[in-house]
Amino acid sequence: MTTRAKICGLTTTEALDASLAGGAAFVGAVIFPRSPRHLDPLHAATLFERARGKAKVVAVTVDADDALLTEIALILKPDLIQLHGRETPERAAQVRTLTGAGIVRALSVRTAADLEAAGDWESASDHLMFDARPPEGSLLPGGVGASFDWTLLAGRTFARPWFLAGGLDSGNVAEAIRTTGAPFVDVSSGVESAPGVKDPARIAAFMDAVRTA
Repeated sequence: MTTRAKICGLTTTEALDASLAGGAAFVGAVIFPRSPRHLDPLHAATLFERARGKAKVVAVTVDADDALLTEIALILKPDLIQLHGRETPERAAQVRTLTGAGIVRALSVRTAADLEAAGDWESASDHLMFDARPPEGSLLPGGVGASFDWTLLAGRTFARPWFLAGGLDSGNVAEAIRTTGAPFVDVSSGVESAPGVKDPARIAAFMDAVRTA
């Protein structure tokens, strides 16, 4: 099995080009003002146009309202919408109808019990994402460099293709893949030199590590 990667929270041409050159299968635009990686839909559309036909474009949202989702759909035209807030399966169906995009559902994980939520989403999403539950008091639902016990996923199977996220970088992603058998991995802060600042060299190193895992 070959694991594919998503580089998330891209904000510059240089970082996007490094992701595409490394063979990223997915590239993510964060549309959430609290995030240091936030882009408005028009800026995201301008930047990510160069990814069309090379990687799937993912719009990462957190409890976005209909107006914002409509703007994202009309301007950015993402392949997938990543739901990273408190959205329900019923809301996911509304998002799919409103935008015409596929759904990635991010689920916060700290214990084995947190994985049980996947069952509610396997018919409501195209992909699942298992991300580390952020520290108490965090203003962000992800992208904070936290990880969880990867052995919780060892030997598990799900009805939807899934991403492993949370605290990954070029130094640990190969171990994470071997431990979990993840078909996809997602990285954001692990390829940054500062919060929100992607480093093309770190992106290249991460993609090399995924490719040789």
